[in-house]
Amino acid sequence: MDLEKYQLANSSRVRENIEWSMTYSYNAPDRRSPRILLIGDSICKAYHTELRRLLQGRANLTFWASSKCVTDPDYLRELDFITDGGPFSLILFNNGIHAMVSDRQEWQEAYSNTVRFLRDKFPGIPLYIVLSTPSRDASKTEIIRAMNQWNTEYAQSVALPVIDLFAPAVNLDRSAWGDDFHFQPGTVLMLAEIVAEKIENLFAENGLKQKMTLTGPDGSLK
Repeated sequence: MDLEKYQLANSSRVRENIEWSMTYSYNAPDRRSPRILLIGDSICKAYHTELRRLLQGRANLTFWASSKCVTDPDYLRELDFITDGGPFSLILFNNGIHAMVSDRQEWQEAYSNTVRFLRDKFPGIPLYIVLSTPSRDASKTEIIRAMNQWNTEYAQSVALPVIDLFAPAVNLDRSAWGDDFHFQPGTVLMLAEIVAEKIENLFAENGLKQKMTLTGPDGSLK
């Protein structure tokens, strides 16, 4: 794809001291079964294991978790490479926590460009906008709340469904967090269950079913 069509003309983004990126593709040889792509940060990295367990026997899972903000000039280049590993039956997209210090207008433009990129690369594939989780720090939570509000309004404007991971977590006791952004295992499971329910409903509506291979989650061939 011509990435220049989706890139910001200019970005003022300053990278973090440590930038990181991680991707896993489970049951990679299986190209017959439904495959879900998670795009996010350390939050999706945390809940992907529980999500994979909850969807065992129903779907395969690929995730790309990164510290990159969508305003980073390398974001789309890496996303393009990761998404060449399809096909995918469903895409879940989040970008927000690592964008808290980005120029807001640049972030909004780059975010919408990224959604356009995903829709153009995967026409007809369901795409969900995933709202960012809150912080244990109240001031950071308010920044995330405002960004999520824009996410929600944007999703409505382009007719995309939303998975809200902010509201179920925003009023949790401080003990639910391990630090300002990351959660204890019980909360991680809660987030995975919310995402799994959305996916199960979509699969039920579309009749998607996993065809197991010898490397599938239950190790059987059907």
